[in-house]
Amino acid sequence: MIYRALADFVLVVHLAFVLFVVLGGLLVLRWRWLAFLHIPAAVWGVLIEYSGWICPLTPLENSLRRSGGEAGYSGGFIQHYIQPVLYPAGLTRGTQIVLGSLVLLVNLSAYGVVIARRSRLHQ
Repeated sequence: MIYRALADFVLVVHLAFVLFVVLGGLLVLRWRWLAFLHIPAAVWGVLIEYSGWICPLTPLENSLRRSGGEAGYSGGFIQHYIQPVLYPAGLTRGTQIVLGSLVLLVNLSAYGVVIARRSRLHQ
């Protein structure tokens, strides 16, 4: 029971991290200090997508699930939890590149606004 609860906790943390990677730039529009946390997180998220690596939280969750008597899953967090919702067929390498690029584009746009606002304040 404890392993399942820990695995579920890792899942929630993982989802929160993914949302922070994707949308954190928008939070920086309000709280600029978050950039110090968001930029490394976004770089990591884009790197994971572009390289095809598996985030370390995925094997941790799988290990906890197996320790609790549940089955783990193959692939990464995106393939297991996000892909079935967004992409019923299969997550291809090209799709991963597109997802990584969208994360990059959303966040570069948000940081562009942050920089523009800061420039206006210092004029």
